[in-house]
Amino acid sequence: MLERAVTALKADPKAALKQFNDEKNKQFRDRDLFVFCFSLPDGNFTAFQSPVMLGTDVRELKYQDEPIGQNAYDAVATAPEGDFVSIEYNFPKPGTKTPATKQSLEARVGNEACGVTYFK
Repeated sequence: MLERAVTALKADPKAALKQFNDEKNKQFRDRDLFVFCFSLPDGNFTAFQSPVMLGTDVRELKYQDEPIGQNAYDAVATAPEGDFVSIEYNFPKPGTKTPATKQSLEARVGNEACGVTYFK
């Protein structure tokens, strides 16, 4: 899914972000998997499953005391363009309160950082 997102972003960034934010677009959304993006260097979300998050700074996202958003930003902000990077963190699965290991796979295209997260 992330490879498709990177290809779309390279072809037409504006159209790609619109597709990523389209809740009916099954190419970039599958159950609890979805493409998210944030701009660099400001860190504001440009694509997310929930439109409420658009414009929010990724670096502000925390779960308990874990700086999930800052870690996601740091991992991709300095990575070479097109390289895939990943981070792991703990987060509850939908409908539960017990943290489980989640992985975020991310890539940078120009001034956009995009990723997909999934439970391991």
